[in-house]
Amino acid sequence: MGCIFGNELIEATIRFHGHMCPGLAIGIRAAEVAFREVGRDGDEEIVAVVETDMCGVDAVQYLTGCTFGKGNLIHLDYGKNAFSFYRRSDGKSLRVVAKPSILGAEVKTLAELHRKMSAGALAEEEKGRWQAIRQKITADVMHKEIEELFEVKPVQGDPPARARILSSLTCDGCGEAVMETRLRAHRDRRLCAPCFNSLQRGA
Repeated sequence: MGCIFGNELIEATIRFHGHMCPGLAIGIRAAEVAFREVGRDGDEEIVAVVETDMCGVDAVQYLTGCTFGKGNLIHLDYGKNAFSFYRRSDGKSLRVVAKPSILGAEVKTLAELHRKMSAGALAEEEKGRWQAIRQKITADVMHKEIEELFEVKPVQGDPPARARILSSLTCDGCGEAVMETRLRAHRDRRLCAPCFNSLQRGA
């Protein structure tokens, strides 16, 4: 059956991100699972926890309505194509994890061509091949059944706490305002993370 989102919504997602690619396609399909199971966010009702910082996160943000600014899009730097979604009203949750085979058999070839391109060593005739493989993988992700792409399972535990509005205090090092929970104590001084880290490095 393929993706349930209409072309107009998919095109809007592409414009939001800037281009279509395999990573964005993964995010679109993960957001599709969230849409089916827990719906779209109204005002912090849905929480998304993403374990990657790749292109797909933009699709999750755009299509679910979860954002960093509202505090209901949370990034865990695990380097996994895994996305958890929570609905606060009834506690329903799910974790959507990309299968190792999600990008197909040609992903190694694509990765090698991408490395050559990044190094400026991609031959002219290889550019077309890189683009063709990339487009094929993207199309496959968009048209396969969800069960072929992801493992979907419940999440153990409660959803993350709602975002809190906290006071800002002044860093004794740089004089800039910092959220009180982010200050570090050092010899009776309250320091922001950069000032504290510079002391730790001996700067």
